[in-house]
Amino acid sequence: MNKFSTILGAVIILVFAACEGPQGPPGFDGLDGLNGQDGLDGIQGQVVEVEGVNFDYDFDANLFSTLITFSDVTNFEVFESDAVLVYRHDGVIDLNDGSTADAWTQIPQNYFLNEGTIQYVFAHTFVDLELFIDGNFDLSNLSTDFTDNQLFRIVFVPSEYAESPDFDASNIESVMSTLNIGESQIMKLDID
Repeated sequence: MNKFSTILGAVIILVFAACEGPQGPPGFDGLDGLNGQDGLDGIQGQVVEVEGVNFDYDFDANLFSTLITFSDVTNFEVFESDAVLVYRHDGVIDLNDGSTADAWTQIPQNYFLNEGTIQYVFAHTFVDLELFIDGNFDLSNLSTDFTDNQLFRIVFVPSEYAESPDFDASNIESVMSTLNIGESQIMKLDID
């Protein structure tokens, strides 16, 4: 009986000792909400169309500028790692089938005028976006066709997409397709 108790005690100790050990490394945090494309967290970016943008002339710097604060145009949270893309509406073009389409040009964009060259450029933080019109001549008499009542689309691209080697930022249609955003999902705002 003594031998049986010793064997039974050893088996019980082995069973309970096998259930414990050092704690392993922590696992990955789960994703909140539904999983989006490629396992992303469902936030696929956003497109905001801002109409009625007017530029102010800075005499000392010889440039036009305007500031767009993100909280004024969207409730979409922009992170420092996100890409912000800007496209300017260049007008409507006629297609071969008789229909029309909006033409959008990614900024920076150059325009070659008789007086010289102007360029639309921008700088952004995760809070706001400043648009500029810079040029190599005196811009004080620049046509209001370039400075008043402009139409822009601002695209907020999560870093997961922007870092993809297949991501083509030069074409707004391609960007919207990648982000699964249709025309009906574009937030439109007139700031005029």
